[in-house]
Amino acid sequence: MQGHHPPMVGHVHLKVADLDRAIAFYGDILGFEVQQRWGESAAFLGAQGYHHHIGLNTWESLGAAPPPPGHTGLYHCAFLYPSRAALGRVLARIIAAEIPIDGAADHGVSEAIYLRDPDGNGVEIYRDRPREDWPRDGDGQLAMGNAPLDLAAVLAEAESIETKG
Repeated sequence: MQGHHPPMVGHVHLKVADLDRAIAFYGDILGFEVQQRWGESAAFLGAQGYHHHIGLNTWESLGAAPPPPGHTGLYHCAFLYPSRAALGRVLARIIAAEIPIDGAADHGVSEAIYLRDPDGNGVEIYRDRPREDWPRDGDGQLAMGNAPLDLAAVLAEAESIETKG
């Protein structure tokens, strides 16, 4: 199919209980910028000037509680950072804000950190390894794993970049 471009994930749109609290998390902590705000009911945040990677609204959820465990819904949304140092800088902000970390894994293809936003939604922040370094099995198929991730090393990467710059 000449000229065919496969679909890509464009954005995630979340129901939140408190718009300002959600903007603080996705903006101040994760590093997205508010591109447009609709009063007290919705906001659209993006990276690198994109119109929105994240939509937040309170249209059906103002003041609401997170969904209870054992129900269907979003497992997590994942946000890709361009480098290990960039991931480390976000991790440092998460730790400084005392946001609990649910887990961290080295998947071979990527390094991932798992947490929850203020509304209880699962969030993954990660960086990809270069494609040529992705682990493969004997048949050439991806062989992703789930090894522990050294969070101190990720933080150290961010700090070493900052001290050089």
